[in-house]
Amino acid sequence: MQKIAKIGVQLYTIREFTTTEQDIRESFRKIKALGYDQAQTAGCKISYELFGQIARDEGIEIVGTHDNFEEMCDDFETSLKKHQFLGTNIMGIGGCPIYDLKGYEEFFRKANEIGEKLIPYGGKFTYHNHHYEFTKLENGKTAMQHLMDNLNPKTTSFVLDTHWVQRGGGDVCAWIKKLSGRIDILHLKDFMMERRGKDFQPMYCEIGNGNMNWDGIIEAAFEAGVRYYVVEQDSCPGDPFKSLEISSEFLHKHYM
Repeated sequence: MQKIAKIGVQLYTIREFTTTEQDIRESFRKIKALGYDQAQTAGCKISYELFGQIARDEGIEIVGTHDNFEEMCDDFETSLKKHQFLGTNIMGIGGCPIYDLKGYEEFFRKANEIGEKLIPYGGKFTYHNHHYEFTKLENGKTAMQHLMDNLNPKTTSFVLDTHWVQRGGGDVCAWIKKLSGRIDILHLKDFMMERRGKDFQPMYCEIGNGNMNWDGIIEAAFEAGVRYYVVEQDSCPGDPFKSLEISSEFLHKHYM
């Protein structure tokens, strides 16, 4: 099996530690020390210019964003400039809950227009999935299938989230294969079940502590040409940096 060259962090994982210039600098130093060389933003609480400069100072490459879709649509030049400050041409959103075909048709039009505008800059518009894209719309197809069929593969790509695919009832390896050549960022996010009294609750957890088929996922990702491998844990049982440390150690031991 090939080896992953670098791993990154979706900064939503440490969102409480990225609100000030000092916090961001310290957080980047911490994740760098834990073996992460890349990051994907989840919005910026300080200026994009300063945020990007801090990342470069601390040796962290920004490989994509979850940013403001409305601004991308209504003021593309401003959004583009922000991404240039960050040093990335991957302009993405964290999700877009839509409930019917008509809503998706409007979304496809806007998303593909953004992708077209990014062509001169060598960039793409990226879409990050959750579990709700695996619900079936009125024609019997899942929203995820419509996303695959209607987003332009030449100008858009996916941030495929392993946890959310599995939580939505999808086959992670199969979806990686379906989207071969179209996944710029793979969110490495584990999945476990936790007992709470007589009930069982799906949970986030550190990479390697859950039930995901990581050998199959990583192999499929290599074959599909995934560009960036980014760890995300939406909630952590304690210090998120400790959770990132556990995930990094697992990935370095088995796949790097």
